[in-house]
Amino acid sequence: MAQFSRNWWGKQFIEALEEFSDPARLGRGRSYASGGKIIDYKVVKNKITATVRGSVNHYYGVYKEPRYNTTIEITPISQSNWTKAIKYLSSKASFVSKLLMNEVPDNIEEVFSDLGLHLLPHSQRDFKTNCSCPDWENPCKHIAGVYYLVASQLDNDPFLLFELRGLSKEVLQAELSKSPLGKVLSEELAQKEVSLETSASYYTPVKKVVESEKISAREVWLGSKRLPQVVEEASSVSLPAVLIKKQGDFPPFWHKDVSFIKVMEEFYERVRVKNKEIF
Repeated sequence: MAQFSRNWWGKQFIEALEEFSDPARLGRGRSYASGGKIIDYKVVKNKITATVRGSVNHYYGVYKEPRYNTTIEITPISQSNWTKAIKYLSSKASFVSKLLMNEVPDNIEEVFSDLGLHLLPHSQRDFKTNCSCPDWENPCKHIAGVYYLVASQLDNDPFLLFELRGLSKEVLQAELSKSPLGKVLSEELAQKEVSLETSASYYTPVKKVVESEKISAREVWLGSKRLPQVVEEASSVSLPAVLIKKQGDFPPFWHKDVSFIKVMEEFYERVRVKNKEIF
């Protein structure tokens, strides 16, 4: 399963399915998800459709590779329940900030559980599946392969779970932006980024400053004014790192399996510890 799930969401999706599905039958779909057998994969709202290539089996008289049509429908959350969930999420700064910066908090399922709802699959009743293959068991390996493909998609876009439950990412973020906390963060995110300017040198150019008044050498060396007895310590400032977190854990330019935000957090922590006497 590790080859399909780099982060929390993909793993949790498969683990949730294993709670009410036969893990052995579910695991049969791994090779289908990684072997290029799933084609014409589409997600429209809460419905997943896919065409899956079958296997040639001369023993059963299958001499030409078959194609099977597979559909998976996930039970959507009702509009009234979405209203309750968004109202609760809007009251928590940690949830609002992450969701508006294209991150899905790992503990968001706890919010839905408190409201008697589920974002992740909870039971077999959450799914309505169909496959044109002759296997009467559910899930067949074709449906299981689509499950694993969904898990891999969740690695890149965990907001897909919201869409499969009936709410698009755009609508969710638009509703969160209407809250007091969301308005503040939306204004910060909407600020125009400063464009980079080319420089002829890596060093700050030296500028000449005209003396406002003549300075006495005696005054410089002997000092006519006493230095303050106590120097106020500069207060530490916590940077929100909005620009780094704006694109989420896996931005388009980041091709590694580890979260970009996590790497940057570790980098800044090392810089802070190494230069603790400065900051």
